[in-house]
Amino acid sequence: MSNFENRANFENSDLRGARFERVDLTGARLFAVDLTDASFRGVAFNGAVMRGVELGNVDITGEIMNLSINGVDVGPLIEAELDRRYPDRAKMRPTDAAGFREAWDIVGRLWDGTVARARELPPELLHESVDDEWSFVETLRHLVFATDAWVRRAILGDPAPWDDLGLPWDEMPDAPGVPRDRAARPSLDTVLDLRRDRMATVRQVIDAQTDSSLDQLTEPVHGPGWPRPRGYPVRECLLVVLNEEWEHRLYAERDLDILQSYLTG
Repeated sequence: MSNFENRANFENSDLRGARFERVDLTGARLFAVDLTDASFRGVAFNGAVMRGVELGNVDITGEIMNLSINGVDVGPLIEAELDRRYPDRAKMRPTDAAGFREAWDIVGRLWDGTVARARELPPELLHESVDDEWSFVETLRHLVFATDAWVRRAILGDPAPWDDLGLPWDEMPDAPGVPRDRAARPSLDTVLDLRRDRMATVRQVIDAQTDSSLDQLTEPVHGPGWPRPRGYPVRECLLVVLNEEWEHRLYAERDLDILQSYLTG
């Protein structure tokens, strides 16, 4: 009997409203399945093949590469359109030390504007989740974690750089010593003080880089946490941080639009 035959089969089943969390569906076959109004979050579709699908009124946010629709690779089209909409976006892919310094200046400037906008809302709304996404304060807490992981741990070699308010991404497995307090409700100013400290650390690391040092491998990280224990090119670590800062600010701006509508609608 094949491995596939050994596994569960759902045929002519009504699973409407079912919840699948931390479920491995690698290699699953879906035929004549109705996914209307289904919600996917933190889901990997690498290598997925879809034939005869009906795709309408769909909203996809994520990292899109080598996606072919009706024979057209739409990834480059999406990237070009995003760069057109956000002229600073291309600068988040620097190739030299000067470019990284410019990118970090841009990140700081953009976040200053986003934080100023958030301060116009009642403090309680900054803990409000929109469409089951992180609240504004949780988003800032996650960026603290990202900096701790990729700069303080990976580049600077601290095996346990975590702050109690840092917030790993939801799909990351729990790791000993890595905090994940979703119930915490720190004030915006408390989290911003922490953010300023971490952003200053990134600034110091970036300012110390040369074009050649960007391609050097870090010392292998140790201890539980993220990223996994091995060495990483400094360039890779800093690009991850830039991507996190860029994307999560856009998410925050999107959700601030909705939170603002609560007050004006």
